[in-house]
Amino acid sequence: MTRRIVAAIAILLVLALVVVTVFAVVSLRRPLPDVNGEVNLPGLSESVTVTRDAQGVPDITAQTDLDLFRAQGYVHAQDRFFEMDYRRHVTSGRMAELVGNVPSAIQADTVTRTFGWRAVAEQEWDLLADDTKTYLQAYADGVNAYLDERDPGELAVEYTVLGQSVTVEDPERWDPIDSVAWLKAMAWDLRGNYDDELGRALAYTTLGTSDNVENNVAVVEELFPAYPEETNQPILTADEISGTPAATVSAEGLGDDLGTEGLDAAIASAEAALDAVPVLVGRGDASGSNSWVVSGEHTESGMPLLANDPHLALGAPSIWSQIGLHCAEQTPDCTFDVSGFSFAGFPGVIIGHNGDLAWGLTNMGADVTDFFVERVRSDTYLRDGEWEPIDVRKETIVVNGGDDLVIEVRSTVHGPLMSDALPELESATSTPHDDLRLGSYSVALQWTALTPGNTADAIFAFDRAQDADDIRDAAALFEVPAQNIVFATTDGHIGYQAPGSIPVRNDVDGAVPSDGSWPRPGWDSDYDWQGYVDSDDMPSVLDPEDGIIVAANQAVLPAGVGPFLTNDWAYGYRSERIRTLLQNEIDAGRQIDTATMSEIQLDDWSAFGATLVPVLLEQELDDDFVDDGQELLADWDFHTGTDSAAAAYFNAVWSDVLELAFWDDVPPSMRPSGGSQWLQVVIGLLDDPTNPLWDDRTTLGVVETRDEVLSQSLENARLELTSELSKRTDDWEWGKVHQLRLQHPVLGGEDIPGVISGVFNPGAVELPGGTSIVNAIGWDASAGSFDVTTGPSMRMVVDLDDLDRSTWVTVTGTSGHPASSHYDDQLDAWATGETFAWPFSAEARDESAEDTLVLRP
Repeated sequence: MTRRIVAAIAILLVLALVVVTVFAVVSLRRPLPDVNGEVNLPGLSESVTVTRDAQGVPDITAQTDLDLFRAQGYVHAQDRFFEMDYRRHVTSGRMAELVGNVPSAIQADTVTRTFGWRAVAEQEWDLLADDTKTYLQAYADGVNAYLDERDPGELAVEYTVLGQSVTVEDPERWDPIDSVAWLKAMAWDLRGNYDDELGRALAYTTLGTSDNVENNVAVVEELFPAYPEETNQPILTADEISGTPAATVSAEGLGDDLGTEGLDAAIASAEAALDAVPVLVGRGDASGSNSWVVSGEHTESGMPLLANDPHLALGAPSIWSQIGLHCAEQTPDCTFDVSGFSFAGFPGVIIGHNGDLAWGLTNMGADVTDFFVERVRSDTYLRDGEWEPIDVRKETIVVNGGDDLVIEVRSTVHGPLMSDALPELESATSTPHDDLRLGSYSVALQWTALTPGNTADAIFAFDRAQDADDIRDAAALFEVPAQNIVFATTDGHIGYQAPGSIPVRNDVDGAVPSDGSWPRPGWDSDYDWQGYVDSDDMPSVLDPEDGIIVAANQAVLPAGVGPFLTNDWAYGYRSERIRTLLQNEIDAGRQIDTATMSEIQLDDWSAFGATLVPVLLEQELDDDFVDDGQELLADWDFHTGTDSAAAAYFNAVWSDVLELAFWDDVPPSMRPSGGSQWLQVVIGLLDDPTNPLWDDRTTLGVVETRDEVLSQSLENARLELTSELSKRTDDWEWGKVHQLRLQHPVLGGEDIPGVISGVFNPGAVELPGGTSIVNAIGWDASAGSFDVTTGPSMRMVVDLDDLDRSTWVTVTGTSGHPASSHYDDQLDAWATGETFAWPFSAEARDESAEDTLVLRP
């Protein structure tokens, strides 16, 4: 989506004279902020000190909470204002107002307005605690103090560039709602099984060829196998938690309606509309995270260690903004002493540690979205036999340099109708095959984040948490997105807590499961959500017997235990590898330290390779040329370093296996990305060499089997790497094809003129790892490229014995200004697995300080 916006903008930026003018040195350096000396910041009660270390990471020290957050707003605006402004334009559906008459920007605005993210954020304001409101307002005041008396060119060079093609006015003042709305973007990208639910319905359109609905559903479910509990341990065992068993889901639902052409079109339209929203945090199988915590019984210091590395979208600047927020003295008016990773645009710290407790987050993947298929007739929809009025509202999209666009947003009791969100897709939701007496099909989205909640309160509760009870209270507020929380305390405890608003669904008899894994019939209220799981019933554990907790997007609980969260998890290959590596250290009698934790974060061993290579080596090849590739696999240790020829060949083979086996079975939008779901699918098919899924249905009169697919993949991969790298396998290296090309969200992409692109977009970096590997440097097997799409957006290891021994790194740097030395100064260290010292105590901060800025009242 972002590249389409970029391509359209690029057309407006090709004049050589403009390029030279825009990128004069003075224009690039003009927005760089003062980081030394003294400046006035109106509204402060007392002076605030901002020190920055060698990486430019700011630590703010103040006398009151309000001064802390006012200063944080000022510092975020110094370093990242264009990123903040871009984010608020996306979350409020105003991209076209920023970048102009770009069709993909208008599409994104249309879909975001259909969601109503900004409107929900405005409703949440009235629910927030008074303290939260004052913190958000203080933060906004700090941002606005920086904006005052600065023109756009002094805030960010991006405005100077955009000013060559669109009108750029002074940015509007920051509003606290701008911060709250960002939480909706975070929740959207981390929303759980949304893709699997749509994927099942779309796969049914190609695989559902039988007259028996149950048989068709069973064929589709082969592509969504059950979590392998026998090999990959859930986060918690049955012995570690208490709670009621999950409800038995006998559920079923849409039945024969799934095969209708009108429904097919409506679901495809909904998918296309939702894909129009820019990726701001990260999506897909590789967008997970690793986190784990080890108790003091296994560590060198005798105190816990905690590691976290969220796998998200990678861009320039990075998603995270490192920061420390410190009260000079803990008083009733000054209650924070916290350091970690923040979002530019929101006060506080999202992941990190304070003086008592460290916490990490990974995506839990709970099912918090449901698609409801609605029977729509004109401006009414069918509900329990009655035609109810559709809620209709109008939204105006302002287009910079073009005419305003008025759109109509329609919603049912279940949520907005996403299938008619984009005007050019509306005709696809009605076909001549529809029975007009029952209306045509539309698809509504119900999502927990569209109900106003208290997630903003939770951020500050985490920042001040001291123990498991505080984490539980914070988790009860952290409604979206549903995240796994691991934590450790300086007095020696470790724990896990699941938060989030998790819908409760009815069991309904029928042919298709009604557990949330398939779209639901909106015309029958039996399928409506029945409330939410009580926060007291959410899974948790404190100080498990084995002294290890690993949360890496795998199943939270064994099947049938505790509340029903979802059936769609990451399949546990990363979590199982982390647990194995930790256990190896323990069994060998070695005490774990921060270096060990960092080494595990960099582990690049491939469970895919270990599983599939033995079968690939069984294939008999009659061509010496192809044998050269196969021989690489015979000696492979399954590690995926940048210099590994075998890793390059195996991943090329894997991509070809997925294409040959499944592209004919699923719609183009569902082509396998290559993640753990598809490894589990293939594992299920290896012992069934004549399963119809191996057959290429496009080759009429020929029925392919497993061995033919595997042999052909070995040959194709040999030819592809010969063409791309070299005829000699000795010249192959995984890093030569597996590279990260960081892109600016607006001025990135290959269509941007070279001078501009070279300034905003760091050069390509060779990387190890891969999808479902601990060092999860993800790539998309359906894209025809090994280019990196997601990865560890940051890495942190917290030592609860001595917080100053903790380490951290982010993918780019602290600054959003391309002319700053801190724009991408952490990139090389991140790529090679290095981390930096993370000073926390006042003494450590003073020792590491290289710049000092004093903010005066």
